[in-house]
Amino acid sequence: MSETVLLIGHGSRKTAGNEEILRFADNWRTHHPGWRIEVCFIEHADVLLGAGLDNAASNSRRVIMVPLILNAAGHVKMDIPEAVDAARARHPGVEFVCVPHLGMGREIHGILRQRIDQLLRDLAVPDPRTTGIILLGRGSSDAGANGEIARMARWLFEDMQHDLVDIAFTGITLPRLETVVQRHVKLGMTQIVIQPIYLFTGVLIERIQQQVTRLRQCYPHIAVALGEHFGFDEGIYAIADARVREYATTGGMLECDGCKYRLAAAHDHHHH
Repeated sequence: MSETVLLIGHGSRKTAGNEEILRFADNWRTHHPGWRIEVCFIEHADVLLGAGLDNAASNSRRVIMVPLILNAAGHVKMDIPEAVDAARARHPGVEFVCVPHLGMGREIHGILRQRIDQLLRDLAVPDPRTTGIILLGRGSSDAGANGEIARMARWLFEDMQHDLVDIAFTGITLPRLETVVQRHVKLGMTQIVIQPIYLFTGVLIERIQQQVTRLRQCYPHIAVALGEHFGFDEGIYAIADARVREYATTGGMLECDGCKYRLAAAHDHHHH
């Protein structure tokens, strides 16, 4: 029997988003030709968590799960642990090891800093005191997940000389992008850098592009630079590599694995 690495993607209603995750897996296989790497999705795709875990467990003694997720919200804290509990019952002879999700740590901070530096160069390196930066997250009903975006903004503020480093969200929570851009304009910013905190494309990436087009029309005197999602950045592959190498030998705990609060909680996570 062998060992299988299972990439867990979020999944998108847009086929292009799911295809990007499959392409990510193909690229990762070229880094590790000796690994068996499979893919599944949490929602909006053909191979969902249950089927993905079953496929990975087939002819494997151990399954190492790598969630391609930045924020620890309902999917990481509830959906993945519940699916793994069920898989463990179906495959008692297989060890399931879930490494931590990608998270919003110093590695992601480094990627964001590089992306923002490039956007500033695209704007001809304007005065940081009049150039606002906005980190744009997906938004969650989990306050802790939203707080990770706020922490990232604070780290960038500490590193850079910009007067305004803000956060905004695409949905579920506040503030929204339009409100934050309006505030930057009122406070005298003449350039605004918007960096989405997204790994892969999808419905929300298209929505962001439409919103930025409209904002540029509303504020033609403001230079707005929009960053791209960054799931194919070499830094993301490096994080995934490090997670597998660290936890493949020591074993890994699921987020809230065995937590009495998770076991007692009712699952009501949803998207609107």
